[in-house]
Amino acid sequence: MFDWDIPRSTSSVHVLIRLAEERGMTVAECLEGTTLAPGTGIDPDAEITARQEVQVVRNLLARFGDESGLGVEAGGRHNISLYGPWGLALLSSRTLREVIDVALRHLDLGFAFGQLTFTERDGEGRFLLDGNVIPEDLRAFLAERAFAGIQTIGREVFSVAVPIHRVGFRHAAPADTSRYRKTFGVEPAFGAPANVVAFDAAYLDMPLPRANDRARGTCEQLCRDLLARRRTRTGVAGSVRDMLVRNPGEIPDQATVAAGLFMSARTLSRRLSEEGTSFRALLDEVRQMLSEELLVHTDMTTEQVAARLGYAEAASFIRAFRRWKGCPPQEYRARSVTSGARLVPELV
Repeated sequence: MFDWDIPRSTSSVHVLIRLAEERGMTVAECLEGTTLAPGTGIDPDAEITARQEVQVVRNLLARFGDESGLGVEAGGRHNISLYGPWGLALLSSRTLREVIDVALRHLDLGFAFGQLTFTERDGEGRFLLDGNVIPEDLRAFLAERAFAGIQTIGREVFSVAVPIHRVGFRHAAPADTSRYRKTFGVEPAFGAPANVVAFDAAYLDMPLPRANDRARGTCEQLCRDLLARRRTRTGVAGSVRDMLVRNPGEIPDQATVAAGLFMSARTLSRRLSEEGTSFRALLDEVRQMLSEELLVHTDMTTEQVAARLGYAEAASFIRAFRRWKGCPPQEYRARSVTSGARLVPELV
């Protein structure tokens, strides 16, 4: 579930601003419509939301959207040093498989928009990017940026680029594909059924040159702490979230929560809408969070977890979990226990 409102690092916006300035666009023009102050994009301690970042992308594309491979150019500038503990956790991982696992568990600290998942099949490792939650006019740029960023970070982790087997983009081919070939080493397939980048799975378990278990563990804890702080909701949404997790044996419905906050269900819906969310979205968020904790840290069965989360039947929970994580609950648990990469159902 992609969260449009969780605070994010300004690193990606910093890259976009530099890209725009090189093409004659001012910082003020880049940030138009975002409510961000001019210095925000270059302040390493500042935070923004995904909604604000996509407005910057939209401003950039309004001026330079005809430039072939502009998203690839942006992604190529996303080096590890921009991402603090997330980047350091990747750099100190033991294998590429571990890099992928760490990256996906803390993806909200990175630069990808949409649902990025990983699968290993037929001797290939494959990243898949589902961008259906992204506005249609931004999907091509953000898919290109994500895959070019993955390739750039892979080069830093390995000290050399991991050879790419193939790249597929759902959008139509641009007039000039030279920038794509230079970045990926292959000619992408445009108009593909899915956004995919694939490489030889033999690279997954090769030892990495900067592996450091202690550093990785410390950086992962910093990532968890940072995400927990950013995900903390305030206002009415925060109160609702607190009520949803308060009772370890039962998740209340909307009417019960509204009564507990001394307002009608209609007023609660309106107040949450004003804060850019809804009761269903908050319930989904809490269920996802709790399901991950219960699967990883308890021996509860799928049926018991489903009942704990308020589902009438396990099948409904399994469908929801597939939507959240791209795999069934027990597969997620098994991969978490073995610290392997997440798997998703085969799409391409």
